Amino acid sequence: MNIQLYCPKPKNELNLNLLAECEQLDWIDRIGKPSDRPFLIIEEGHLGLADPSWPKILPVFVDFQSAASTHRRLHGGGAGQAVAKAVGLNKKRDISVWDGTAGLARDSFVLASLGAQVILFERNPVVYLLLKNGFDNLSLTGDSELMAIHQRLVLHSGSFLDHSQTDAAPPDVIYLDPMFPERQKSAKVKKDMALFHDIVGADEDADSLLAPALDLATFRVVVKRPKQAPPLAGRKPSTELIGKSNRFDIYTKRAIA
Repeated sequence: MNIQLYCPKPKNELNLNLLAECEQLDWIDRIGKPSDRPFLIIEEGHLGLADPSWPKILPVFVDFQSAASTHRRLHGGGAGQAVAKAVGLNKKRDISVWDGTAGLARDSFVLASLGAQVILFERNPVVYLLLKNGFDNLSLTGDSELMAIHQRLVLHSGSFLDHSQTDAAPPDVIYLDPMFPERQKSAKVKKDMALFHDIVGADEDADSLLAPALDLATFRVVVKRPKQAPPLAGRKPSTELIGKSNRFDIYTKRAIA
């Protein structure tokens, strides 16, 4: 099924190039008014995923310059964050990471901000388009620190299993955060993120990702899971880092040097 695209201000200079880019894709249908089903929306040069109740519910954007992203980058705990420890940034600052399930790239952005070289793979075309827009906007910022982070991020469309699309060397670490099926709707899940989950769906083949990731990674594979979820493919990790709602399962091949 094609996804619909709505642009409230099509003549806005910030929207023109993005609108033209989206209209070239044969799986996008432009509409003249908000839809009764989830749709893409262009606002001030940002591409978002909108709920039918827009603007009551804000769209999901990939915005690395948002207040939330900036706060996490500056005050989120730096290399002391669990995701940073899990991939080994406390042992090697310039570690190379493949994010095999990029999603909204929030963790990858944190890793790159701490010095990691990150290649992201996203196979859902809608999510890839949101990511590409986020990276395009990041490349236009005049902030030298953000530009340096952007240089450490590379985005690919498709699966990391088809790694022939990149000529990069095998990564030190592969990071997986497969979409986990929601067992029930919860007030704790923000409505915008619930929309994202509905569009993307669960990664039904998540268990099949672990073995090839272990073949490819030099040092370890890190899998982010809901705290109470079973380990990927039923395989017990070498160690775990457990947080309030999530945990990081670490599958070690050899020590990071």
